[in-house]
This record gives sequence, structure tokens and C-alpha cells, in this order.
Amino acid sequence: MNKSLIQISIASIVGLCIGYLVFGTDTNAEVSSLEKDHIHNQEESWTCSMHPQIVQSEEGDCPICGMDLTPMSAISGTVHPEEFTMTKNAVALANIQTTKVGNRIAKGALILSGKITADESTNTIQASYFTGRIEKLFVNTTGERITKGQKLAVIYAPELIAAQQELLTAASVKETQPQLYTAVRNKLRLWKLSDAQVNAIEEAGRIQEKFPIFATVSGIVTHKISEEGDYVKQGQPLFNVSNLNTVWAEFDAYENQIRVLQDGQHITIQTNAYPDQKFETKLTFIDPQLNSATRTVKVRAVLKNKNNMFKPGMFVKGSVTSIESNTDQNITIPTSAILWTGKRSIVYVKTKPDQPVFEMREVTLGSSGDDYYTILGGLALGDEVVTNGTFTVDAAAQLQGKKSMMNQ
Repeated sequence: MNKSLIQISIASIVGLCIGYLVFGTDTNAEVSSLEKDHIHNQEESWTCSMHPQIVQSEEGDCPICGMDLTPMSAISGTVHPEEFTMTKNAVALANIQTTKVGNRIAKGALILSGKITADESTNTIQASYFTGRIEKLFVNTTGERITKGQKLAVIYAPELIAAQQELLTAASVKETQPQLYTAVRNKLRLWKLSDAQVNAIEEAGRIQEKFPIFATVSGIVTHKISEEGDYVKQGQPLFNVSNLNTVWAEFDAYENQIRVLQDGQHITIQTNAYPDQKFETKLTFIDPQLNSATRTVKVRAVLKNKNNMFKPGMFVKGSVTSIESNTDQNITIPTSAILWTGKRSIVYVKTKPDQPVFEMREVTLGSSGDDYYTILGGLALGDEVVTNGTFTVDAAAQLQGKKSMMNQ
């Protein structure tokens, strides 16, 4: 009896040991696996490919667009603090495309804006040749056209009374004192009196109190300075006169455009007044000084003003063909890659070739062509820039708190 009990006890102990080995280990493994899954689920986050601001602790649908959420662990690798990532699904849905920047011969048209101004080389001042009072003005408004030899005004000139008396006296003794007679006539010529006027005074034998002022040039009166009744001194201006047979087309060129401009360069000019016509000329002047307020320089071309087509103040547009040499520093990118915000120009660079990792770069633009810009700074040869879907990439940068158009 005692022997049987001992055998039963031994068998029970052996069974318990075998059961523990068989079932106890699996239970622990199952518990360990569940704990790991629980911890993993706690650490995993889920986001939307199109709306990266949506982050949830479990899988599901995006509350904005209804798309399936993607585990954030799908975006692998570490990134620089200024970089940000997008999911491959988001890149595909937004049709984001990139292009590697390169160098080429940059040939295109540089567009300049400006206006027509009077040709300063033809500007003159019509002045009074003697001191006196203006008795009569024959040109009374600005914009009037005058011709050389036209009577402009009549002036009462007291100082010419004494000079005429000298002439009449010298004329009476010219046979005996020819040098005196010649000197008096020359004195009157200094007041712009013609030989005909001097001869008329001498032949009449009497003194004139009023003398006419004749135009010495032809042109347009741009400024009327004096009025009837004014007392003017010798050399004092009566009118400003401009000959508008030629005019200037003056343009403002920015700092980054100066290097492609040079004297003698061909320029095509158009204006809204004659939209179907193009006027060909050459650059004649580039201002050596930069306007510190506008950060521009004046660029000038001369136009023949046939039939007075161009009016000072008229807006014009100039197109200059620019050619830049093919050098390692001559980097060009498509226009679609550039975003403008205020004074800044930015692009987005894909920093890892096999992953959707991006970074914002501020660039300095040079001259432009039909579909590209040259880059003066901010990029290097071989950089891969976003050329399609740029605004989507910028939105992702903003949502992730990275450098973007709206913040730096």
C-alpha cells in the first residue's frame, strides 16, 4: 500500500514537471510576445500621406481625405534638422518631379521696363541777350513748337539806347575813325543784333527803344520761365527748349542683370501705343553708379523720333538678347523650380537620391531665358531640385515646422 502511494506521488511529480516544460514555456513566450506587440503598438504612429499633420496612435482612415493611414516607420533613416520627409505615396499622388541642375550656354531675352525721356544732349535754353523789360511774349504755353529765327519776345532795353547813340555818332565819323565805327558795331553784335538790324538803325538815323528776341534753335518749349512784364537780365532764361527729333529710352536694370549688359548691345523696344511695331536700336549708356534706394542702374538707348511718335513720359519695354558663356559656374534651373516670396527666391532640393527627403534653399537669380534662370548662388552642379509639385513640398515643410516660403 505504502509502495503504491509512493509510486503515485512520483508519477504526479514527474507529470507536473513535464507539463511545466511543455506548457509553461509556451505560455511565457505568448505573454512575452503579447507584451512586445503591446509595446510596439504603443511606439508606432500612423499618418496620412497627403496630410502629414494627421498623426494617430493606431491605424485607420485620415479624417480629412479618408485615405488609409500609413505607419510612420515606413519612412526610414535619419534626416538633418533642416530637412524633412514625405511618404512615397504622397510624392506619387502629388506627381512631384525633380531635375538635376546643370550648366549650359544660357541664351535668352532680358526684359527691361522704362520710359521715354527728352534727349538731354539736344536741350537748350533760350535766353535774353540784353537787360530789360519784356513788353510782349509771342510764345505763351509749354509744348509749342518753335523754329530757328522765329520772333519770341519784344524787350524794352534801356542799355541799348546808349549803344545806338554811340553807333550813330561813330557812323558820322567812320571815314576818319573806322576802327571806332567797327568797335561800336561789334558791341551791338554781342547783344545778338544782326547786321541787318544794325544797318537799319544806322540808315534810319534814330534810336529804337524795343528790340525783338529771335529763336536760335528749333524745338519744343518744355518749360516757360518768364512772363510778360518781367524784368530780365542779360543771359536770363526765357524758355527751355528740347529738340525731340531724337529721344531717350531709359530703363532700370537690377544688380543681377548688370553683368549681361554692355554698351552697343542690341535692344528691341516696344510700347503700348504701337503694340504691333518693334523699334530696333542699341544701348548707348549704362550708368556707372547704382541707385542705393532702388538697387538699379539706368540703361539708355537713343531712338529716332520720326513723326513725333514717341512722347516723353511714355512707358516702353526693352528686350535685350543676353548670352552667357558655358562655364562650371553657370548653373541653370527650370523656372518652375523657383518660388518667389517678397525679396527671396527659393527652391526645394531632394537631398537623398533614394528617399523622399527635401530641404529648402534660398537662391540668387541671374539672367533669365524663356523657361529657365541662371543661378548665381545657393546651388551646386548635381543638386536635384523639385520642378513639379513645388507648392505641395512647401506645404509639407510648413506642416512639419521646417524652413519654407512662410518661415525661415
